[in-house]
Amino acid sequence: MTDKHSSSRHPRLLPAAALLSLLAACSRTTEPTVTPPSTAPIRVFAAASLTASFQAIAAAYEQQHPGQKVELHFAGSPQLALQLCEGAAADVFAAADQPNMQKVVDGGVTAAAPVEFARNELAIAVRAGNPKGVRGLGDLARAELKVVLCAPDVPAGKYARQALAAQQLTVRSVSDESSVKAVVGKVQLGEVDAGVVYATDTKVDGVEGVAIPSAQNVVASYPIAVLARGGNRAGGEALVAFVRSEAGRALLRQHGFVSP
Repeated sequence: MTDKHSSSRHPRLLPAAALLSLLAACSRTTEPTVTPPSTAPIRVFAAASLTASFQAIAAAYEQQHPGQKVELHFAGSPQLALQLCEGAAADVFAAADQPNMQKVVDGGVTAAAPVEFARNELAIAVRAGNPKGVRGLGDLARAELKVVLCAPDVPAGKYARQALAAQQLTVRSVSDESSVKAVVGKVQLGEVDAGVVYATDTKVDGVEGVAIPSAQNVVASYPIAVLARGGNRAGGEALVAFVRSEAGRALLRQHGFVSP
């Protein structure tokens, strides 16, 4: 005979589909959550004098980190600092001087303390072949020469005026440019006879550099920092680490920079 109370002593088995659903739900709740790496590009604001070196650094970094892209934006350090303080989003800022980096620090934009990663020196840019026979800073005071400098608030312009003042030289800049790239461009086109830029900026076609002795020169210090408003802070941190690595320093040296 069938025991009418057997169902109370022996619980019914769950249907197979319901059991599988329950097991899947349990497994979902116990598995740890893994956050995938950000696929956003690493956005970099960098001083114009870093153009060639940072293009090489970005290419090397992307080769070592497949799928990660570095987005480079170059301009004069004051322009970049202003954009960042006004809310522009970026992951890394590399400036050509400490004062413009300090503006970004004071604006609460940095996520970590800036560090010096490179140094540079001034040089005189002239057209290839040096047709005007420029040999040093003293020649820039010649009345017949058209000379161009960066604007006084641009690091290269500030340093150039410091170097000229130390030699008690009065040089009229026919136009104050916003970046060293603009100065070099005018020299390349023959619009001016000479311009004071960084030694690293004279390594381009149509231009050659006239060295300035160390005793008359000014050393530029380049700081770099990870920023707080970008879309890929982890990528920014990794890129800054690469810039400061031996591989990054080697690329900077290849482009004429000096390690701090």
